Amino acid sequence: MKINFIILSFVVVHFALSQELDVVHVPIGINSEPANAPVKLELIHRKQMYNTRPDSAADVYDGRVHSPKSAIFNALSHKLYINALEGYVTLVYNDSTFKFINRIDHKFQADDSSLFNNESTVFDYKYAYRKDSFNIFSGKPVESCLSHNGKYLWVTYYRRSYDANAISPSAVAIIDTETDKIVRVMPSGPLPKMIAASPDNKYIAVTHWGDNTIGIIDIQSDTVSQFRYIKQFIVGYKQTFDFEPGEKIDRDNDCGYCLRGTVFTPDNKYLLVSRMGGGGIAIFDMVNLKYLGTVFGMKSNLRHIVINNDDIYISSNLTGFVQKAKLQDVIENKLKNPGKDTQFTDWQSCYTGGVGARTICVSSDGRYIFVAVNNDSKIAVIDSQTMRLISNISCDSYPVGMALSHNDRTLVVTSQGKRGQGGHSVMMFNIEYVDK
Repeated sequence: MKINFIILSFVVVHFALSQELDVVHVPIGINSEPANAPVKLELIHRKQMYNTRPDSAADVYDGRVHSPKSAIFNALSHKLYINALEGYVTLVYNDSTFKFINRIDHKFQADDSSLFNNESTVFDYKYAYRKDSFNIFSGKPVESCLSHNGKYLWVTYYRRSYDANAISPSAVAIIDTETDKIVRVMPSGPLPKMIAASPDNKYIAVTHWGDNTIGIIDIQSDTVSQFRYIKQFIVGYKQTFDFEPGEKIDRDNDCGYCLRGTVFTPDNKYLLVSRMGGGGIAIFDMVNLKYLGTVFGMKSNLRHIVINNDDIYISSNLTGFVQKAKLQDVIENKLKNPGKDTQFTDWQSCYTGGVGARTICVSSDGRYIFVAVNNDSKIAVIDSQTMRLISNISCDSYPVGMALSHNDRTLVVTSQGKRGQGGHSVMMFNIEYVDK
């Protein structure tokens, strides 16, 4: 079997898998430490699939919470969406009471063909299988974003259920958030994870963990059937596979640059994508639809990128660090050398106290950073002004996804679990800001 991949990505994942930690299940009412921190968190509610007889009424057993990967709030519909990857379902809850509202099943049969707009692939991707219909499958929901001011929820599928190696085209579901119904399914490249909408609702970026590419969708129409791919960006090279029938491919390792964090700049001019394998941030000119090159100089193994006001924040999974820089400085560094890889080292750094820094959320005023620290089963809080760790709270193993409510008062954390341990938990934390 011959696979092109970056050695560092293998080392990173191998290191993460070698870390053995005890599984943690925390009680309702647990508080953050220290008690005198300027930000205080308390676990006030939980949906979980591991304890059928919980001690608290706020600790709700829900058999649908199967390997929850990510969460997102929608202010327009007052809903909270949870993507349960192994359950092939997106769960819908009220965003303040956490009452169950709906479920969105990502399973398609022949009578769902109208959702696919006569499409089964894009950018000339080929399937590694022979099937009568490629659009009869179940999809594993990974990440999501909102467009059209919250009208549409976009959900990426890790893979189609028949594609065990995640090397064939996958798909992206578009959901009407008023009805919570899937209104269209668009094909994608292999193994899409992150997805982002431009602030002006002009583009959707679908980032493919599986082959070093990003698909750009034009969404300027108000009619979902008119949404269309207009560009494919390639970072370095397009990952290809040569394997024997029945051979298993480890896509956590064999992912090229393992593209992950994805965000548009507030002025809509640039797209930034983190490279978990090989390091760096790939930057794209969205006016001319060109790849400008990669900026290096930060910590390795970048997982997530957030832009808040004038600052860019990144999480380094392997090292457990969160870093901050001025967004304009990063962009200008790249514009001075378009088309070439560059070095930018003017980062402020904070160690979270553990490894496995996954999703990060930043309060709307930019003051506080919340970090899911996967291997240590905790949430870390950082003061962005000083870039110092100010608070921690333990959570169910192993936290991976997070969403911060629009009033900054509720933090939702998903614990997916790994290697058959931990996970199956969605935790709701109340946040108190002492200085507000």
